[in-house]
Amino acid sequence: MKFQYFIITFLITFITTSQNHQNIYNIIDAVSEKRIEKDIQALVNFGTRNTFSDTLSKTRGIGAARRWIKSEFESISSNCNNCLNVFYQKDFVTKKGNNRVPHDAWIVNVIAIQKGSKYPNRYIIMSGDIDSRASDTMDFTTDAPGANDNASGMAGTIEAARVLSKYKFENSIVYVGLSGEEQGLFGGAGLAAYAKKQGWDIIGVLNNDMIGNIEGVDGVIDNRAFRIFSEPVPPTETERERNARRFYGGEVDGISRQLARYIYKTTKNYMPEMNPIMVYRLDRFGRGGHHRPFNDLGFAGIRIMEAHENYNQQHQDIRVENGIKYGDVIEHVNFNYAKKLTAVNAINLASLAWAPPAPKSVAVGGIVEPSTKLKWNKVDGAVGYKIYWRDTTSPTWDYSRPVGNVTEFTLDGIVIDNYFFGVSSIGENGFESIVTFPNEISR
Repeated sequence: MKFQYFIITFLITFITTSQNHQNIYNIIDAVSEKRIEKDIQALVNFGTRNTFSDTLSKTRGIGAARRWIKSEFESISSNCNNCLNVFYQKDFVTKKGNNRVPHDAWIVNVIAIQKGSKYPNRYIIMSGDIDSRASDTMDFTTDAPGANDNASGMAGTIEAARVLSKYKFENSIVYVGLSGEEQGLFGGAGLAAYAKKQGWDIIGVLNNDMIGNIEGVDGVIDNRAFRIFSEPVPPTETERERNARRFYGGEVDGISRQLARYIYKTTKNYMPEMNPIMVYRLDRFGRGGHHRPFNDLGFAGIRIMEAHENYNQQHQDIRVENGIKYGDVIEHVNFNYAKKLTAVNAINLASLAWAPPAPKSVAVGGIVEPSTKLKWNKVDGAVGYKIYWRDTTSPTWDYSRPVGNVTEFTLDGIVIDNYFFGVSSIGENGFESIVTFPNEISR
């Protein structure tokens, strides 16, 4: 009878897992290129979305744009039995001390929260930027369509909400349009502070900024590659943690880097035609994005964007000079590529929202031994765990072993000196958490 029970349990788990993983492919197929194009065009039609532009007009400026975004989220919510909590979150900024602020104004973010059934206070966030800019960031009246920067990321966020609102998740998903990016990352800073004050347990932030261009200023055309920017370790780490790295490693294994590796692996598994490129840098050289304020407060956050930028089409007044067309107009957006990167976001949001929490504590040991020993805390909702390891110079987790529902395991024949290690949790549905890098030493 025990054997029969085991077989029945195994078959039920196998069927459930297969169905859930099929849902990932269904999510990819559900992302609509035409809807993304329609939404980018709608955002472009507001003329300018400069953070300090008109807030009263019904057809032009940042006010009209954010009201339209809110109405889109509300429409999505009405189609899923009010599954989204849609609201504004805002902070006031002044000219004083801000050299990119032409006048005092409210920085208004548009937020839609899809609450999780089991872990409602655990959040995975996808963001796009509402605002756009002309050549002069202080110019809030000139047309600045911002088709790629960043109507593409905002449209992708709305589309992800449309697709994922059809499903139920254990963890909460936040879809957000952030304002004030071009003037100083104000919107991200406001939401990060709000999340900290509310006590949100943030799984990670997927910041999407420019996901619609395939032709770089260097002449390279590529509709498959995209970059994942992530910082190596949190700026909030302690002096003890910094000192421990000298002896035990982990210089490139902070929480944001683990999030980047998760996105890399999920994309490779389900969308092998795509080429995710992990960039070991907080953001582009000397530049910033809306994941950074979350990183500043110790949250995991990464930036997803196109692989090849075209600077003639960023932060430029619309014009032609010496035969070169300047301006971020919709003609330069590749909607199929934006669809692909939206799908990348959607499948990672879903995978994380269906997964149990990651282990909080992982201890590793095996000094002067022929084997590596790992111990970790038991995770609510996990039915098993997987140990990962990689060469110390490898950017990705290259080796893994499922170890069942245990909280310690010895990897025989694997010498601790030669590899880095981590542990993930596995839910009954087969979805995995982000890998936790060891934060304790066992002797």
